[in-house]
Amino acid sequence: MAQLLDKEGHRVTVIDAVAASLRRLDVSFTGTVIAGDATDEEVLRKAGVGESQAFVAATQVDNRNILMAQIAQHIFKVPRVICRIDDARLGDIYEDLGLETISPAGSLTQLMKDKIVE
Repeated sequence: MAQLLDKEGHRVTVIDAVAASLRRLDVSFTGTVIAGDATDEEVLRKAGVGESQAFVAATQVDNRNILMAQIAQHIFKVPRVICRIDDARLGDIYEDLGLETISPAGSLTQLMKDKIVE
């Protein structure tokens, strides 16, 4: 997603606690990369999250994503915050907290159902 947005001309910053993971970005990526913990307010401050129009929390761990999303939304006042969650059953709970969630499994299931029922 970061590469797609970067290619479309958006300013993109990727934060990952595992520095080696940042090397998976294509060499054509022109955005900013930061090795650090995105639940750390200082790391987010250095990344310029407070000036961001959008924030996406997309790790493999729902609880980390929820925490990052809430920090971005409530502390840094980012206007659009999207949070990846694996447990689609919790989507309503998180949305009650004001978080916009996307569940890859839930989205895929819905897409497949839509294809079947066309």
